[in-house]
Amino acid sequence: MLIRLGDVEFPLQPAPEVLEVGFGDGRFTAELARLHPTWRILGVEVSAASVARALRRFRREGIANVWVYHGQAAFALRNLVAPRSLGRVYVNFPDPWPKTKHEGNRLLRRGFFRRLSTRLAEGGELWLITDHEGYWRYAQAEAAASGLFEVDTPPPPPCLLTTKYALKWKEAGRSFYHAVFRKRAEDPAPWPPLPRCPMPHALMSGKLPELGTFEKTVVRFEGGTAVLLEVAAFPGGYYFLTHVEEEDLVQDVLLEARASTHGLYVGLSRFGAPLATPGVRAAVAWLVGFLEGQGLGVLQRSY
Repeated sequence: MLIRLGDVEFPLQPAPEVLEVGFGDGRFTAELARLHPTWRILGVEVSAASVARALRRFRREGIANVWVYHGQAAFALRNLVAPRSLGRVYVNFPDPWPKTKHEGNRLLRRGFFRRLSTRLAEGGELWLITDHEGYWRYAQAEAAASGLFEVDTPPPPPCLLTTKYALKWKEAGRSFYHAVFRKRAEDPAPWPPLPRCPMPHALMSGKLPELGTFEKTVVRFEGGTAVLLEVAAFPGGYYFLTHVEEEDLVQDVLLEARASTHGLYVGLSRFGAPLATPGVRAAVAWLVGFLEGQGLGVLQRSY
């Protein structure tokens, strides 16, 4: 099942028990789901093309115990996973970001291990396999620095050598490095889900102005930015394509200004089941202010 953020509550219920980060074409995920049909598996992937391929595979093969989220692992871990609910996390061939100046982009850093500890059950584990020895050693050092995990480095089990990249790198003659990070303590800092807002909007009075041209506008707010990119007219109103970036979350949403039975509606469109976040609220507030500058009045604000 593909997760549409605006249609689900945080965290998912019933809670996922297994998380796979970066599932690629989904072949490992599908095999895992077949071998363990009672497991509730959450797969996270940043590539839209990979998500599409994996979903086709799951539907073709009748896989029914997998949720799919297109986005960042940190967001999924924080918002979709209940505290102390995961028994295992799989990270298969993550991007190693091999240049020293890019190490800050690596997933398996100290802060991630601290946060992961709040979502793993007692004795829960993260399994890593990589062909990059430097990243393998880096992840072990970061986990040790967190003080929350014990680390083992056994030979990789055969099940981890069936992924797309494992087969590719095996044919190329590369070596594989495996590590198991087992939770032994939990970070005490709270890590609540991202705040969600009621659908942000306003009711306005007046006549919508003609918007023949619209300059791209950047709206900055605490924790991120929203960019109103362009405007498109439709009968009775306008859509504003908006790109919102905030902590661990990137969304492309539509804001709209249109006639309604109670006045001009200005706010977030429900198209695509967007997530109403503080960043979206900031974008709506800017748009309302922009239209006020065009001579419209505000009857009611809901943001």
